[in-house]
Parts: sequence; C-alpha cells; structure tokens
Amino acid sequence: MAKTYGYVRVSTREQNEDRQVVAMQDFGVHDSNIFLDKQSGKGFLRPAYLRLLKKLKPGDTLIIKSIDRLGRDYEEILEQWRIITKARQVSIVVLDIPLLDTRHKELDLTGTLIVDLVLQILSYVAQTEREFIRQRQAEGIAAAQARGVKFGRPPLERPVHYHEVLEAWTCREISAREAARRLRIDCKTFLAWAGH
Repeated sequence: MAKTYGYVRVSTREQNEDRQVVAMQDFGVHDSNIFLDKQSGKGFLRPAYLRLLKKLKPGDTLIIKSIDRLGRDYEEILEQWRIITKARQVSIVVLDIPLLDTRHKELDLTGTLIVDLVLQILSYVAQTEREFIRQRQAEGIAAAQARGVKFGRPPLERPVHYHEVLEAWTCREISAREAARRLRIDCKTFLAWAGH
C-alpha cells in the first residue's frame, strides 16, 4: 500500500521546524512518516534524508514545504528530484508551489516542460540564496572584526606551574599526555603551547 512521507529540514539546531511539521500534518502526513534534519541544505548526506530514501517505494508520495527545504544546491536538487520521481517512481508534492506536484501523471509534454522549468528556476534560486547568505555572513564577520570583535573561545591562560611542567616534558621526564594531565588541559593544547 502506498504511503505518504514528509521531509522537513532546518539549517541549524536553533531554528524551529514547527511551521513545516504543521504543514505536513495538515496535509495528512502521520508524525511517524515525517523525517527531520537539522543540517545545511548544501549536500544530501543527511541522516534523516538517507533513511527516508531507503523507505520510499514506487507509488509513495513525498511532501516538502518548499524546494529549498529539499536542498540548496542546484545540480543536487535536480539529481535528487530525478532519483525520487524517475528511479524510485515516487510522487513529490511541493506545498508552496502547486505546479510542483508530480501526482498528476496525465501531464502532457507542455505540462512536463513547465514543471521542469519551474523546478530548475526554484533550484537556482535556492542555491543563489545559499550563496547570498554565505556572502552576508562573511561581510558581517569582516565588519565585526574591523570593529575589534573577537570570535571563538578566549585563549586559555597558562597555569602558574606551566613552565615547570614544560621543563619536565622538555627534559623527557614526563610524556606530553602526563604534562597535559598535570595542567588539566588536553594534549593537543599542551603541544600547541609547547610549539609542536
């Protein structure tokens, strides 16, 4: 028996997926058939997406809220669309764009051309938006750095007994691991401090 699945994606753990989940539920997708990834849309090696692909059988239907929730890489979106609709023989419904509903098998050549064009345009827009986001982030970081804003964790202060531990390590009295343990830091940090 054919099943209906939903795919939901947000780019970060902080983003809220509720709007997409509600749209799936409103469409009639059962909660157990909704797959959620909290990951960038750049590639398709996402855990929930890969699990979903294994579940899809011919005659099933996949619901997504908008094409950019599927992904943000132009070529990859087109390839995944082909895999799902042609190779897996699964219908796709994009809720925000009624034209992208492949359940209508009676599409003539003109209808198929329109669907393909819309898909290509939206895939292009999704990738372009990802590139704009990356550019805006880089510009924002550069502007903040120009104002003196520091990013990342502040550097660790070296403990007062650092030099004696370093001396013991330099004289090969203790290992780097033991030096790190005595300083209560990880071994990589100790070796970085020691210039290795």
